[in-house]
Order: sequence, then structure tokens, then C-alpha cells
Amino acid sequence: MWKFLGKRLLQMAVTLILFQAATYFLIDAQPGDIADIMTMDPNIPPAERQRLRAELGLDRPPLERFITYLGNFYTGNLGVSFQEYPTPVLQIIKERLPRTLVLFVSASLVSFWAGFVTGKVLAWRRGGFIEYTSTIAGVTLYTVFTPWFALMMIWLFAVQLDWLPTGKFLDPVEWIGAPVTSNQIFIRMILTATVVLAVVFLGLWLSNKMPRKQRVLIRLASFLLPVGGAILFWQLSGVGQYVWDIASHLILPVMTVTLIAYGGTMLLMRTSMLETLREDYILTARAKGLPDKVVRDKHAARNALLPVWTGLVFSIGGSISGGIITETIFSWPGIGLALLNAALVADIPLAMGAFTIIGMMTLLSHLVADIGYAFLDPRIRVH
Repeated sequence: MWKFLGKRLLQMAVTLILFQAATYFLIDAQPGDIADIMTMDPNIPPAERQRLRAELGLDRPPLERFITYLGNFYTGNLGVSFQEYPTPVLQIIKERLPRTLVLFVSASLVSFWAGFVTGKVLAWRRGGFIEYTSTIAGVTLYTVFTPWFALMMIWLFAVQLDWLPTGKFLDPVEWIGAPVTSNQIFIRMILTATVVLAVVFLGLWLSNKMPRKQRVLIRLASFLLPVGGAILFWQLSGVGQYVWDIASHLILPVMTVTLIAYGGTMLLMRTSMLETLREDYILTARAKGLPDKVVRDKHAARNALLPVWTGLVFSIGGSISGGIITETIFSWPGIGLALLNAALVADIPLAMGAFTIIGMMTLLSHLVADIGYAFLDPRIRVH
């Protein structure tokens, strides 16, 4: 295992450098630069444009700038954003990356769990009206045009029903005179959600060893107690209104991404489960007289999970790049929207920082998928 990890980490390092080189020169090759955009006024003399290029380092050859960038990057210096000068790129990424991760990781986990459960049940009980309608709904969600669907969600829940905000990260009016910043509240929300999820999963794991009646009570208590405790904690903390403001802005984009991702996960799990049910070892398990639930969950679903696991890990790894459309429509100030704005104005340091984060998460997701295979499928070994 350690030899395998060493080889993969070395491959990932080389791949990341090649990815950075390709990305840097492609961005640099686009016509114009930030100096042209910032000095669009024809009355500004050319000398001022040259001074600005020299100040931003754009007057040097591309290869020299790239080598300098690599040296700075691997020493922890990602440079300074051109469009938000003199804000460091690392500060922008630290501010925006958690927003994107919370949005897409939460949507990916919910859609994975819901798609896994419904997919295996539909494949096990193949045929009938429920399976037919569920498959139609899954195909519709999987093939829907994302911008149109997001706009329809805004139109229904924000405009017509007026249940949720139309977009953005928060309501500025609510935060006038707030005792803490929005990022501080958001980080505390992430920590609270992590603790709640840990308690819920611990309760689910403990309930598996209990009798059926006790299992239901423990699962219900493991969900209601931490969630209720978190709500009570935020209400008594004095900043409950700010937590709800951020949470209400988060619901609509998460729900949109979850529904779209759920369709693909459910269809993939159903197809994989149907193929697994045709295997000889499933027939053998049934011939032994094992209960249907054991055959379905322990024998069929575990092996059918492999392609779904791959989709989950890759979706989390590619959540930043895939979130550009969603973050733009909902005006969600995450890393995807920052990447789009940086690309439009040739903000090379910020664009490179965002692209590098995408590359690192994608490479890491491939490694996690390979390691996960070894645990999900005993036939697979890593060397």
C-alpha cells in the first residue's frame, strides 16, 4: 500500500506541474491583458499602460513569469489578484473555497445517499408503476439543462412562492451592525454540521447491532437530538438570525444541484444493480436460503456500489469547475464565480490559483477512488 501511495503521489506531482504549465500558457495566450482592460480610456497615455504592466510583471517573457510563478506557488505564495489588487490570491481562495465545498459536497452526499437507496430498491423490485415513473423522473433530472432548471427553481420557490431568497450569499441589510463577520459564522456552521453528522453516523452504526425496535428508536434519537441541539445552540448564541440568513440562501442552490445529481446517481445505481443481480454468486446466495435483505444489501448492493462510488468521488473532486454555472446563476460567491470573473479580465494569478485547486482536487479524487476500491471490492489489491 505504501509503495502504491508513493508512486501515485509522484505521478500526481508531475501531472500537476504539467497541468499548471498548460493552463498558464493558455491563459497568457489570450489577446489583451489586465492592463488593457484597466486602461480602456483612450486618453490614458501608452506610458501609463507600460508602467502598469511593469508593476504587475506583465512586461517579462511568459516563460520567465511561469518559472517565477512555480517557485512562488510551491513556497506558499500564490501572488496578488490583479482585479482585487493588492489582495493576495490565497486570501481570496480561503474565503471562497469553503462556500463552494459546502454547496457541492453537501449536494453530492445527499444525492449519493438518496440515489444509492432508491436505485437498489428499484432494481430489486423491477417492474411496476413506481419503477417506471422513477426512471422517467431520473432521466429527466439527469438530462435537464442546468441553467434553465436553476432559473425555474428560482422562479418557483423565490418568485412565486417567496419561500427562499433568489440568490447571493447573504442579505446585506440583515448584517448591518453584526457582531461577527459572515465568514466567521460560516466556518462555525461548517464545524457544527460536522459534529452533527458525526453523531448521526455514530448512532446509525451503533443501531445496526441492536434489535429491530431499539434500532428505530436509536436512529430517530441520533438524528433528532444533534439537530435539535444545534438549532438550540445557535438560538441561544445570539447570532441565530445570521445563521438562518446564510442557511436560507444556501437551500435553493443545494436543492438544485442535489436534484440534478440525484437523477444520474439513481440511474447508475439501478443499472449497476440490475447487472449484479444476474451474477452467479447472487443465485448461489439465494439458493442458500439467505434473507432477501441480506442478498440485496450485503451481496448485490455492495458490488453494484463501485461505479456509483467512482461517480461520487469524481463529482466532489470536480465540484469547483462544475459549479461555475450554478454559482453564476445564483450569484453564489464561491471559487467557481471567482474563476469566471478572473478569466474574463485576464487575472492570471487568481485564475491560476483556482485552476490549480481544481487540478489538485481532481487528482486527489482519483487517488481516493482507487483506495476506496480496495475496501469495497476484496478482489482488488493495490501494489
